[in-house]
Amino acid sequence: MYVRDAKNREEVWLLDHIEEMGLDASAFRSRDYVIAIDEADNEKAGFGRIRIHRTDDTEICELTSIGVLDSWRGQGVGAHVIERLVEYAGDQGFDEVYSLTDEADYLQQFGFEPIEVAQLPEKLRERLATKQENIQPEAVPVRLAVDRFELPQRFRDAFKDAAPGADEEAEPEEGPEDFGIDPDEATYKYDTGR
Repeated sequence: MYVRDAKNREEVWLLDHIEEMGLDASAFRSRDYVIAIDEADNEKAGFGRIRIHRTDDTEICELTSIGVLDSWRGQGVGAHVIERLVEYAGDQGFDEVYSLTDEADYLQQFGFEPIEVAQLPEKLRERLATKQENIQPEAVPVRLAVDRFELPQRFRDAFKDAAPGADEEAEPEEGPEDFGIDPDEATYKYDTGR
């Protein structure tokens, strides 16, 4: 499993999953995304975006549209997507990153701290209001100093052995009883007489 930059040809896949998960696709640009890939079969497992907001005097970095496919959840995929995004933000000279999310508890594991709406840069206050109105009514702002990012070891360990559906229980096989049929008394349309 590894995380890499998204490719232009993956736009449709990204947009489909962003919509399916109810995430934010505003100002979509595939080059802003990273994708987690299973190296064994090249299957995509998750994704996330770094979005730069420019103002007259500064730039603000936001992590957004972070999603993990159901069959890959609970295996450190989201954590590694976030790690890569924070790494990119640091490489681009940002000392802090923001996220407007309804999953603040999840992000706090990595060092993100909740902040008051009044502490957000104006551009992000506007974006939060729009996000709460249209996509995530429960979204709250969190902030992280890039050099304080921490990836707990349990996520590293889970990511090493990640596999699709590894955390899902297998569905039991259905039998005639599940459909109200008594297999000892049932007759069949095409009885061969055996």
